[in-house]
Amino acid sequence: MRGARRLRDRPVLTGVTRVVHRTAPRGPAARQAPALGLVAFDTSLAGPTSTVYAIVRAARAAGHPLTVVSARSLDAASVAAAVETLRCRVVDGVLAVAPTDPALAALARIPADVPLLAVGAGEVEGVPAVAVDNIAGAATATRHLLDLGHATVHHIAGPPGWPEARERMAGWQAALLEAGAPIGMLLAGDWSVRSGYETARLLAGDRGVTALFCANDQMALGALRALHLAGRAVPDEVSVVGFDDIPEAPFLRPPLTTMRQDLAALGRASIDLLVGQIADGRRIRRGKRIAPALVKRASTARPPYVNANKRSRRGKPV
Repeated sequence: MRGARRLRDRPVLTGVTRVVHRTAPRGPAARQAPALGLVAFDTSLAGPTSTVYAIVRAARAAGHPLTVVSARSLDAASVAAAVETLRCRVVDGVLAVAPTDPALAALARIPADVPLLAVGAGEVEGVPAVAVDNIAGAATATRHLLDLGHATVHHIAGPPGWPEARERMAGWQAALLEAGAPIGMLLAGDWSVRSGYETARLLAGDRGVTALFCANDQMALGALRALHLAGRAVPDEVSVVGFDDIPEAPFLRPPLTTMRQDLAALGRASIDLLVGQIADGRRIRRGKRIAPALVKRASTARPPYVNANKRSRRGKPV
């Protein structure tokens, strides 16, 4: 029986979209549970992929049938087509993992009488969203490095056109301004390991760089590699913080300090808010932000000049 369920849960390829049919509840609950739809997209990025899995698990736990449609890309036309596919399948409400500006713009044009919720997205008029509090999380990561004694923090940001990238950059800048610290260097990646590696290479030769906040863990992984090849020891010479807490983070060398997203809570909140809209018969105005948590590991430490000053004060050679 368990094997049969797994077969039914496998993706069915249908031309330009990938549709996943989830097993529906049986008995009286099946006639009462709203049918939900989820717009996802094909990606290897840890954040969006983990978000989709969290929503699927939450829907299953709450007893809601869920149909997942995978858009070809994150352009407005593809997202709109995916939403229309779900509406043709007579779902009661639509969730959408919409992490880019074009995807959000497409959602903003969905008729207001359709129960709708963006997940892992920024703010846009008329589209409620459930997301991690990226601004607060980035500020926490930056303050952690400042509290260790680093004079400033440099930042490898996500790509333009992604609200999460802008929000994490805003949190980084806000924490530096609040502390009266100089604004560090800002470089843009594309969320990939390679972009983290390539951008960190531009910073690695500068001995004044002692703290680096990366907008996701995959770019932090690339940064760790670039610093290692440049002969910069982490954390003795440079501290690195990521964002996401991917499963590999504790096993990197060194284990990565990062901001952990509570994706289980994100999934539950998404299902609850959408089902509430369906029950009330109206779209809510505001969504929900879920605070991430700092996970301290071995990739952060006091900067070398702080340790040198301590040794000097103790009368030991520097």
